[in-house]
Amino acid sequence: MTSLEEQSSPDRLAGIDPAFVFDYVPYDDVLPREDPASTDAVLGVSAPEDPDALGPGRRWTTWYDVEPLCRGPEPRPAWVVTSQGAIDTELGVLKTGKEADAFLLERADPHDPGQQCILVAKRYRSAEHRTFHRSATYTEGRGTKRSRDQRALDRKSTWGRVVATAEWATAEWDALVRCRQLGLPVPYPVQVEGTEILMEWIRVEGADGPETAPRLAQTRPSPGLLASYFEQLREAMHTMTQAGWVHGDLSAYNLLAADDRLVIIDLPQMIDLVGHPTGPDLLLRDCTNVCRWFEARGLAVDPQDLFADLMAHAF
Repeated sequence: MTSLEEQSSPDRLAGIDPAFVFDYVPYDDVLPREDPASTDAVLGVSAPEDPDALGPGRRWTTWYDVEPLCRGPEPRPAWVVTSQGAIDTELGVLKTGKEADAFLLERADPHDPGQQCILVAKRYRSAEHRTFHRSATYTEGRGTKRSRDQRALDRKSTWGRVVATAEWATAEWDALVRCRQLGLPVPYPVQVEGTEILMEWIRVEGADGPETAPRLAQTRPSPGLLASYFEQLREAMHTMTQAGWVHGDLSAYNLLAADDRLVIIDLPQMIDLVGHPTGPDLLLRDCTNVCRWFEARGLAVDPQDLFADLMAHAF
């Protein structure tokens, strides 16, 4: 292989289709100098065999480790980094939750400043480390594609617990993709692998630069913005129920206030409104939870009216 500069002389380019002429940058200089043996494997875009070669908290991009269906839906935002030479760097814990923890992660190509973004890495905990005790409410009727996995789930074996953890990540991934395709305001799902989902970081501009958008429960919006938030939420719930889906755990804590827009998060428990035995009950609970928050801040809304309106347009 020769570089573009070496190929650029007229005698070398004579008779060569320009489509076969390209430039490349070796990635060996991003590895620690004390690990010279691993640099041979990093020429071009190949990752070294040793996953720890980049040092603690860093790994080669996992974008190409997953199946195409485990990558975000089209149209894909321009900010999504797909370079094979990109490196994922842990930036720290963003939030701990009942069933998963969220971390900030930078994915960047050290040789291409344009290939850089900050993602949220949501990682589901194993069943024994989870504090979410209502999972059976949402998993009723769910099945797995492999009969072996389903038997392990039914027996609650060690492998069954592993499968159950991955199933929660898969459920949220599927929900994010469906919502994105419906045009709902959710973080863009970048990829899923095992128990880890990488998704868009919803941020706002703070005094010291970008920071994570606050949960709606942490805000005190003006009357005009409060009314706008509720209208956005009502419209999103309309779209969701018309498609036959219920969030299942909607509240001011599962909504982000990104300046003047709301973003819905935490979707692993999303259920089928008709197919799930408690679908309407969970929809009513969602309506009650969000309406109480808005009512407490001075907006005249009624959960029964919202529920009736959603159900009327759901079928």
